Amino acid sequence: QVQLVESGGGSVQAGGSLRLSCAASGRTFSNYPMGWFRQAPGKEREFVAAISASGDMTYFADSVKDRFTISRVYAKNTVYLQMNSLKPEDTAVYHCAAVNYGSALRLSNGAYDYWGQGTQVTVSS
Repeated sequence: QVQLVESGGGSVQAGGSLRLSCAASGRTFSNYPMGWFRQAPGKEREFVAAISASGDMTYFADSVKDRFTISRVYAKNTVYLQMNSLKPEDTAVYHCAAVNYGSALRLSNGAYDYWGQGTQVTVSS
């Protein structure tokens, strides 16, 4: 059974940092891209970042570019989202996602096959 488990969320003040982790179990995703999405109250889930299977290509939403980085550690089957210079508008539940085929980076909700339950990030002003 495939599971994606996020951790590392919490409450921080604006300008602070958090590092989210997404640990996968049940299969390895080292050959596939993975991504992070977020959903704020009353809003649709939106793309945040994605990383290629090889880890050498990344893509970010304009709203987080230059503040967030995404990385992966294959030995741990884990993907990370480093979030710096956090803003109140970054407040959301953050979900990681994985695919089970293909190598292209995915930017849309519907392109992912597996989802974690999410971790809450709250940024106060």
